[in-house]
Amino acid sequence: MMSDSYLKNCDICPHKCNVNRIAGELGICKSTHKIRISSYFAHFGEEPELVGRYGSGTIFFSGCNLLCIFCQNYDISHFNQGYEISTEKLSDIMFELEDNGCHNINLVTPTHYTFQISEAIEIAKGRGLEIPVVWNSNAYERVETLKKLRGLVDIYMPDLKFYRNSISEILTTANNYFEFASLAIIEMHKQVGDLVIENGIAKKGIMIRHLIMPENFSDSIEIINFIAKNLGNNTYLNLMAQYYPSYKSYTIKEINRRIHTSEYYKCVDYARSLGFKRPDYIY
Repeated sequence: MMSDSYLKNCDICPHKCNVNRIAGELGICKSTHKIRISSYFAHFGEEPELVGRYGSGTIFFSGCNLLCIFCQNYDISHFNQGYEISTEKLSDIMFELEDNGCHNINLVTPTHYTFQISEAIEIAKGRGLEIPVVWNSNAYERVETLKKLRGLVDIYMPDLKFYRNSISEILTTANNYFEFASLAIIEMHKQVGDLVIENGIAKKGIMIRHLIMPENFSDSIEIINFIAKNLGNNTYLNLMAQYYPSYKSYTIKEINRRIHTSEYYKCVDYARSLGFKRPDYIY
C-alpha cells in the first residue's frame, strides 16, 4: 500500500514525529497505521451548504495531531475512542452515506490518516462515487502532504484557529501553528478555488471556519486580515460563536468562559467592513 512507505517514518503533518506507525509506534496523534473512526452518519449540524435536505455524510476519525486543550470532542481526539476499519471498509462507508442521500462525504479530523483516506477515496471514486468529498481539518498540515490530495478532495473546510504561535503553544501541541496552517490554506485554495454552490449545495471550493475565543485568544482580526489579503473577500468565511469551556479549558483563566456577544460582533463587523459576504447568515 502507498501509505506504508510514509507511515514507517511518519512525517505526514508538521510535527514530523518520524515514528514507525506500521510497527505500532505512536506519535502525537496517538494513531497507528490502522484507520480508527468513532462514528459516521448524516450530520445536520454543519453549514447549510453542506447539510442541504438530507445531511452531510460525516465520518469522525479518532485521534488528532493538534489536541487542543479546549476540544469539545476530547473523548475522540485525546483518548482515541473508536474502532478500527480497513481502507476498503472506509470506501464502503462512503457509498453507504451516498446511498442514504447525503450531499457529501465529510471527513472530520482526517490529517493523520491522509494516505489511508486518499486510497479509500481513490477506490470509491473508481467505483463511481459522485458526491463531493470534504476535508474537514484543523489546518495544521504540510503542503507536501496536501498535494497528494489534489483531484481527490472537492471541498476543503479548514478551521483556521490561531495567529500567534505563543497562543497555539499554550492551547495545542503546536508552537508553530500559523506558520504551517497559513501555507496549508493557500495550497487548499490553489487546488479548489472559491466555493461553488449549486441549488444551495456546496460542490467545490474552500470553506474556512474560524472559532472566536474569549479575550481574542484566537487573534480573530489578524486571521480575517490574512484571509482577505491572500484569498480575497469572496472566500466563504464562517465566524463561529459556539465556543464554550471544555476538557481542560479551566486551566487557562482567559478561556474559561463563553464569548461575549460583543466579542463576536466585533469580528463579524470587521469582516463585513472588508467586504466579506459569505456566508450571509452570520451577519
